Amino acid sequence: MAEPVLPKRFLEAASGYAGRRMPPVETWNPDYCGEIDMRIARDGRWFYMGTPINRLPLVKLFATVLRRDPERYVLVTPVERVGIEVEDAPFLAVEMEAISGDDGETLAFRTNLDEIIVAGQDHPVRFELDETGGLKPYVHVRGGLWARLTRALALDLVERFEEEGGRPGIRAGAAFFPVPDGDGV
Repeated sequence: MAEPVLPKRFLEAASGYAGRRMPPVETWNPDYCGEIDMRIARDGRWFYMGTPINRLPLVKLFATVLRRDPERYVLVTPVERVGIEVEDAPFLAVEMEAISGDDGETLAFRTNLDEIIVAGQDHPVRFELDETGGLKPYVHVRGGLWARLTRALALDLVERFEEEGGRPGIRAGAAFFPVPDGDGV
């Protein structure tokens, strides 16, 4: 099966990850060492001790050792695991492109840290209803980590909604991801 062809600007953005594999953080089980004063804000910015981390390569490095444990987000190495605060999702999807593949049209997303995700069975799209009844879309990045779509992308995504089984949602290749009803289902 042929993979979808990504646009050149996506490939250029992701070039920093070329040839690099993510560390196997899911296999590491070191002792928990407590919380550190690190926070990922709702807008995707990373902070340490209240100060923004403005060096993108450093943020990308931290992101490679980020994991979602059942009780918290952690930065994990083979020898220690420390908790951090994540206000919403650890990543933002900041760009979206419709691409054609063997299973029809799907969607590719670029995160604020230049990771490229092609939506589908391995990278589902999910929707949450916020406290005002608004819709918040997310795309799965890896492990238990998700990227929330920016407001602009969310509006673009809504324009792509179709209906299946009486429910609106988004199609990504062979997969269909429905919007939850008022009960969150």
